Amino acid sequence: MALPALVMAFAALHASPARADIWGYVDPQGIAHFSALQLDERYALFFRGERFDAGSTGDAGQPGRGAPQGAGMAAAPPRLLAFFEVSPNYKAVKHLLREASVRHGIEYELLQALIATESGFDTHAVSAKGAVGLMQLIPPTAERYGVRADKNSPVQKKLTDPGTNIRAGASYLHDLIQLFPGQLELAIAAYNAGEGAVQRAGNRIPNFPETRNYVKTVMQLYNHLKPPDMRATPGRVRMEMMGGRPTGRSNMVPSTGAAIPLPLGKIGLD
Repeated sequence: MALPALVMAFAALHASPARADIWGYVDPQGIAHFSALQLDERYALFFRGERFDAGSTGDAGQPGRGAPQGAGMAAAPPRLLAFFEVSPNYKAVKHLLREASVRHGIEYELLQALIATESGFDTHAVSAKGAVGLMQLIPPTAERYGVRADKNSPVQKKLTDPGTNIRAGASYLHDLIQLFPGQLELAIAAYNAGEGAVQRAGNRIPNFPETRNYVKTVMQLYNHLKPPDMRATPGRVRMEMMGGRPTGRSNMVPSTGAAIPLPLGKIGLD
């Protein structure tokens, strides 16, 4: 895509408030790409959402809770559900998402939305910064969560195993949710940009176009996928049970002064 078109697309993201639409396409390999923006002509409108102002102060006065009550709460559109119903990559790992959901107390639909945004359920996806697999982890982060190289397999190869990748990625996401309790949008932003970037932004979504697009995409997918009886409280994680991939993703050591020290954080955008 030409640079001016990309700049215009990202500039449009800063309109406040903006419609939280979801655009996407499925490539010839069957991998889905989702975005809150139409990044190029391949992206078609999957569904039109309600207004969503990522990074604003929500109605509860908590920084980072950008989705107002009731935003994006319509039933999941048939076109979105159809992708998951026919995707062999998704169906092959459903049981792993269920296991990670129960183990870490993260809603199944949140993991589903985050992986759809990160990799489109491509187990061999590799970003420009070396993030690998379904949940797009770089080796140093994976190592902190127990993924170890051996003489036959480097960490990068092990991260293409869906079970290994989801176990490590869900552990990291769980830690971010604990670091930003009750502010799911911030945990999602930290997964993309790093917890240090969120903290330096005053515990708000950092003013990075990619991160704002990422948070909007994940939250819209999540809110449409979760069961109707859970849609009254957007962004809530069911703790009692215990969102076209970005190209600049990588990981970083957490900044000092974090409320809960994480094994490893992320950099790249900040």
